[in-house]
Amino acid sequence: MNENPPKPSRRSLGYKILIGLACLGLLIFFAVLVLDLVAKHSLNRYERKWEAKGEHFDFASFVPPPVPDDQNFALTPIVASSYGRVLDKNGHKLEPQQTNIIDRLKMPIRDAESQWETSTNTGNWAKGIKTNLKGWQLYYRTLAAKTNEFPVPPQPQTPAADVLLALSKYDAAIAELRQAAALPDSRFPLNYDSKFPAEILLPHLAGLKSCSQMLQLRAVAELQNGQSDRALADVKLILRMTDSIRTEPLMISQLVRIAMLNFALQPVWEGLQDHQWSDAQLAELNQELAKLDFLADCEFSMRSERANSLADIEYLRRSRDVNLLFASEEPTPEYAKVAFHLIPNSVFYQNELAIARAHQEWFLPVVAVAQHNVSPTKVRLAENKIEKLGLHWSPNTLLARMLLPAPAAYAKKCACGQNLVDMARVACALERCRVAEGSYPETLDVLAPRFIAALPHDVIGGQPLKYHRTDEGRFALYSVGWNGVDDGGAVVLKKDSKTFIDYEKGDWVWTGQVLVTE
Repeated sequence: MNENPPKPSRRSLGYKILIGLACLGLLIFFAVLVLDLVAKHSLNRYERKWEAKGEHFDFASFVPPPVPDDQNFALTPIVASSYGRVLDKNGHKLEPQQTNIIDRLKMPIRDAESQWETSTNTGNWAKGIKTNLKGWQLYYRTLAAKTNEFPVPPQPQTPAADVLLALSKYDAAIAELRQAAALPDSRFPLNYDSKFPAEILLPHLAGLKSCSQMLQLRAVAELQNGQSDRALADVKLILRMTDSIRTEPLMISQLVRIAMLNFALQPVWEGLQDHQWSDAQLAELNQELAKLDFLADCEFSMRSERANSLADIEYLRRSRDVNLLFASEEPTPEYAKVAFHLIPNSVFYQNELAIARAHQEWFLPVVAVAQHNVSPTKVRLAENKIEKLGLHWSPNTLLARMLLPAPAAYAKKCACGQNLVDMARVACALERCRVAEGSYPETLDVLAPRFIAALPHDVIGGQPLKYHRTDEGRFALYSVGWNGVDDGGAVVLKKDSKTFIDYEKGDWVWTGQVLVTE
């Protein structure tokens, strides 16, 4: 009798290995499936919880509703030229692009080809610098020897008159734009139907900024030329264009609006410094500025940015197009494409959940619209949370970390923008008081309600804006700024810079400031 058991054949051993591998594969499959289901359930449960409180997580909820074509500023011929090369009036991408369309909103104030042979500036009211119209006069006259880009008179006039003549090349376009601005609504036809919101095109923003800068220079020249009524009309046109993109659910649009506000405020500030606005004009400026609420717009864009990011990740999950993550001309390696396809759905759901939570619990609390307040402390807490998120590498938060915005930079710009609006309104009320009473008041309290309906408080900290009269018969008006400390109206420039203001230090000042270089 043979006591040695028979050895398994190679065939049976291989069969058992295959069975084992199949079982392992099934276990992995079911484990991944369970993880996917759990992650999706967690995401859905979180969204439903907050949707019951009025929140929205789908990008479609933030897309501005259609407006009638005949009431839409954005569909007028001159405005449509700013995006007509790449988008039609329904927001569909044009392929090929319409290369015969010229953006008539782009109104450069300098010649792109020639070298500057004189110093030009468009002023900087935040640093107390007026626009140098003599420099612009010399620039245009020097340029005329090389090109006929801007008209100039045979003999020099006043700087203001020469600048207005040079910019008169845009008179017909501005007249058309002013007529378009009378329409009550505005909705730019962007490609909101894109399945990947990160690819929404914004070709109109460059034209709006360019036109606003030109109107700034023109309004300053009109003030110096004794034409305050025309300057007011140009300031109001800048503000109308600023409002035309208010409902766009993208942070970049709101940042462009704040930049355009600064263009409008330069002539407002210069007119106040030189006492060129009448009481009626000051009241009208206050009325127009009071329409701006950058804190409400900040909160709206934070919510829409969240929905935008969620839609981006969801599209990546469905398409598995790894090329969308990298802006590179080099082809993506095949192994990266394969690896991206093997990522479980749960990883995408977890990243979506991380973004939803970050916005809801870290970002949105930094802005209190009803209290007209932004909290730098809460912004710093949000930044710390994001930093900690990046310290511990995890596939469940990697995409979220890539798509989360920088809360400090954005909230600071929105807070600063709103403070500028508020201080400009108070400055207009102060000038109205000076015109009526012969001097600026000792305190701001006397301004309301005669010269302004209600005094806005400092967006940072919620205390009254800082104000005092100066020995020169003027006044200082400022916010304590991002550091929350009263620095006596000091504006701090960035380290090793003579140009750029450090908005994290010093005060946010309307006038009466002291420049400090770090």
